[in-house]
Amino acid sequence: MGDWLVVTGAPYIARPAYGKPKGRVPGTDIAGTVEAVGSGVTNLKPGDEVFGWCAGALAEYACAPAEHFVLKPTNLTLEQAAAVGVSASTALQLLRDQGKIQPGQKVLINGASGGIGTFAVQIAKAFGAEVTGVCSTKNVEMVRSIGADHVIDYTSEDFTRSGKQYHSLSDTRRVLTPTGKLQSNNGTSGGRWFGTMGTVIKTAAASMFEHRQLGPHIKFVNRKDHEVLKGLIEDGKVKPVIDRTYPLGGAPEAIGHVGEGHARGTVVITVNGADHA
Repeated sequence: MGDWLVVTGAPYIARPAYGKPKGRVPGTDIAGTVEAVGSGVTNLKPGDEVFGWCAGALAEYACAPAEHFVLKPTNLTLEQAAAVGVSASTALQLLRDQGKIQPGQKVLINGASGGIGTFAVQIAKAFGAEVTGVCSTKNVEMVRSIGADHVIDYTSEDFTRSGKQYHSLSDTRRVLTPTGKLQSNNGTSGGRWFGTMGTVIKTAAASMFEHRQLGPHIKFVNRKDHEVLKGLIEDGKVKPVIDRTYPLGGAPEAIGHVGEGHARGTVVITVNGADHA
């Protein structure tokens, strides 16, 4: 979704930071084969298969500092590795760093079928939590298949009125236990002027008066978290969910699909491949 926001130039309030969308190559998450390295690089060599992040990932070739890349998990294809990146890092940071998740806790993940949500379900399970995922009817079986202990179809059940309580990542405090915590992902709504900044401001204000509301979290991708994710993936505890892939020439269509807000898991752009659902 971040690529869609950059391409459309929303929210307007953030344009001083990243500029207008004209002429900027989108894309952050990346996976591929190392073509060349600088003279000071010792941890990577040409031919290594890696995943990581950079600016302008939607291209045939990309360049970034060596510390932005980690050797690809041995049990993933490059296509799958490209789907990890920001979404998985965000889920890890929200659960581990902000939520302080512990074994035996109950976690409710609202939007469990999305890019961050699919990773959050699996990471929460890997940390020993009992996980409830909230999604639409078409995604119930998928969310269950990635490890959710319970799945709520929001089209037929209001989870905020179910009578159960959770240590939650949902968008409401109504279902929290007395000691439960709410971590709100900034999401993508809010309009073209303020976008997610409105959510950030409201979250920050609420956290000052409501102890169960955690403050806003600014996510930064980093090598250390990619190493953690690599370990979880190679241990079989986490696997990317790919909605569909597009060839590089289909990037505008792919970004438009993501912008509609109904993608299951992650959408991947392949340099030398055909699109498929």
